[in-house]
Amino acid sequence: MSEPSGPGLLVDTAGATATVTISHPAKRNAMTVAMWRELPGLLDGLAADPAVRVLVLTGAGGTFCAGADISDLRDPASGSGTAQSAAVEAEEALAAFPKPTLASIRGFCVGGGCQLAAACDLRFAAEGTRFGVTPARLGIVYPAPSTRRLTGLVGPSAAKYLLFSAELIGHERALRTGLVDEVLPEDELDKRVEEFAGVLASRSLLTQAAAKEFAVPEPDPARIGHWARQSEGSAETAEGVAAFLERREPRFTWTVGR
Repeated sequence: MSEPSGPGLLVDTAGATATVTISHPAKRNAMTVAMWRELPGLLDGLAADPAVRVLVLTGAGGTFCAGADISDLRDPASGSGTAQSAAVEAEEALAAFPKPTLASIRGFCVGGGCQLAAACDLRFAAEGTRFGVTPARLGIVYPAPSTRRLTGLVGPSAAKYLLFSAELIGHERALRTGLVDEVLPEDELDKRVEEFAGVLASRSLLTQAAAKEFAVPEPDPARIGHWARQSEGSAETAEGVAAFLERREPRFTWTVGR
């Protein structure tokens, strides 16, 4: 894992799992404009790497991400409009990442941190984690894509509760509303994430990539044919069936871009 000279994103690859770590410990891993801008290109590189089959997003130390670095909002060159644009671009790049993504969350997951977590496919959290969407504290209009994504996860009422009040909620309510998928004791989170990432990496990436595109309110009809052709041209089904009949683990080989 390469250490940034200042606030930045760390990348570590172990087996088929790439872990991206948000690192800005002086400000509880708050995202600077430079960090928002860094993320899409980093994701492009990992998407193109055939060895990477799963992406884990986490935070350095004891917290996930406390949001956007508010000091950026006072800089005319990176005011609220610029920061929000960069944040939305990063969020959309993460949501469009063509492989499974899993947020590993502890500490605080607030504002832009919650925005990033919501853009992942799945979210596992440690007990005691606090969540919040806080633009109402600053008089900022939360972006439309972010609002739609949050509403899709937790429903209109829970989304309004978070957005209107800017209050923090605990892991129990986050689990109940669907903001997170699993809650683990603090000392079990890393092991569970590692194990589940291994499960995801062992499954068919063809199935997963197609499911990511279909599991939205309005999937692109043109992509249905694309994925039918991808399935017909791959050996994934044959391998899966053969492995089942032979009582062995399948060895799926389809990768993004084929």
